[in-house]
Amino acid sequence: MKFDEIQIRVRYGETDQMGVVYHGNYPLYLEMGRIEWLRKLGVSYKNMEENGVMLPVISLSINYKKSAVYDDVINVKTQLKNTPTAKIEFEYEITNEKGEILTTASTTLVFIDKNTNRPIKVPQYILDLINN
Repeated sequence: MKFDEIQIRVRYGETDQMGVVYHGNYPLYLEMGRIEWLRKLGVSYKNMEENGVMLPVISLSINYKKSAVYDDVINVKTQLKNTPTAKIEFEYEITNEKGEILTTASTTLVFIDKNTNRPIKVPQYILDLINN
């Protein structure tokens, strides 16, 4: 399935006293990867929400392998797991500049109607972009 990669330089404020990235920052890295994946596909998260479609995370799994540290440039690879339905699933791999795997992760998000907070099918325009 389609994937995208972004690079992020670890900022000082994302680390603990030992200079290691605090574990709670990894979901933010995943979100950055996911938003850029959608943007490069041609989907603006902002426009999607303005058009009444929300995409909350309902499941998050992270496996920590090695630590990222202050000033590292990390690579976040975001890949669509399968064709979306009412939910969309992503897999991630975060590596350092040496190519070592730091973290693997997965998320599941659900398309919901902003007004009713009820699940809906993936918008057709998103499916069309994925299938092109």
